[in-house]
Amino acid sequence: MYNKLRQEEIMNSAENIQNEKKYNKWIVILSVVVPLAVAALFGVKLKDLGIKVEPLTFLPSIYATINGCTAIVLLLALWAIKKGNRRLHERLMKFAILLSVVFLLLYIAYHMTSDSTKFGGEGVIAYVYYLILITHILLSIVVIPFVLITYVRAISNNFERHKKIARITFPLWLYVAVTGVIVYLMISPYYV
Repeated sequence: MYNKLRQEEIMNSAENIQNEKKYNKWIVILSVVVPLAVAALFGVKLKDLGIKVEPLTFLPSIYATINGCTAIVLLLALWAIKKGNRRLHERLMKFAILLSVVFLLLYIAYHMTSDSTKFGGEGVIAYVYYLILITHILLSIVVIPFVLITYVRAISNNFERHKKIARITFPLWLYVAVTGVIVYLMISPYYV
C-alpha cells in the first residue's frame, strides 16, 4: 500500500514538473523582454516622436501608492497561507501580480511623457537614496523570474517546489514594493 502511494506521488511530481516546463520558455522571454523594454521605453519621449501629450506628472504618487498596496497585499497573502486559506492566498497573489503590471504600465507612461526628476539631497542622505534606488532597480529586475517561477509552480500544483522558491520570492518582492514607496517619498520634494 505504501509503495503504491509513493509511486503515485512520484508520478504526480513528475507530471507537475512537466507542466512547469511548458512555461519555462515564457518565463525566460518575459524575464529578459520586460526589463529591456522598460529600459528602452525609459529613454523614449513621446514629444520627441512628434506626439503631443501633456506630461503625466500626477502618476508617481499613484504608482508609489500601488507599490504600497502591493506590499500590503503580499503581507495579507502570507497571512492567508499561514492560516491555511489557500483560495484567499491565490486570489491575493493574482491581485499582487496585477498591481505590479499596472505599476509597470504607469511607470512607463510617466517616463515617456515626463523628464526624470533629479534627487536634490546632499551628503549622507544622497548616498542612502542612491543605495536604496540601485538595490530597488536591480531587485525589481531579479524578482521578475522569481515571481513567474513561483506562480507557475503554484498553477502546476507543484506546491512543495512552490513553497521552496516562495521563501526567496516573497522577501525580494516585498523589498521592491516597500523601497518603491521609500524612493518616491525621498524624491517627491524635488518633483516640479
